[in-house]
Amino acid sequence: MTLMETTPNAGTPAVTPGSAPAPAGPAAPGSGWIRVCRVDDLLVERGAAALLGDRQVALFRTFDGRIFATDQIDPFSGAAVLSRGIVGDRGGVPTVASPMYKQVFDLRTGACLDTHGKEPLTVTVHPVAVADGDVFVKLVTGSVPAGSAHADPAHADPAEGDAR
Repeated sequence: MTLMETTPNAGTPAVTPGSAPAPAGPAAPGSGWIRVCRVDDLLVERGAAALLGDRQVALFRTFDGRIFATDQIDPFSGAAVLSRGIVGDRGGVPTVASPMYKQVFDLRTGACLDTHGKEPLTVTVHPVAVADGDVFVKLVTGSVPAGSAHADPAHADPAEGDAR
């Protein structure tokens, strides 16, 4: 089994090989990780929406295999549309452009890269882990400002990376 985790301020992947998930891993009961889907269920360069409890989440699989999760709600329009946005990158930064007003968000931090003259807003990003081909998301409560440390100190190490 290979476990890969992501944090919002991530760089390169951190891979922890082993025969079973660690007790605090995504498959551990009470760990806060929610199984969402299989990696193969996510199309490359496309978004997918998921309802986790009462929270709408958008999942994105980039061309290089990394997986990101954000809130589904576009902070500028209030519409649940981000999974329908255009996935791409800007100078190596993975992005999604909202289909509503075309603001572009950094998938790693949630920062808006194009405000189109409006006050800068961020979209909440959620840690993603992949274990044995299953995609897990750990919901972040509230909003995590761009560039800030992750709300879960156990996953705030910037040396950790994006799920692949």
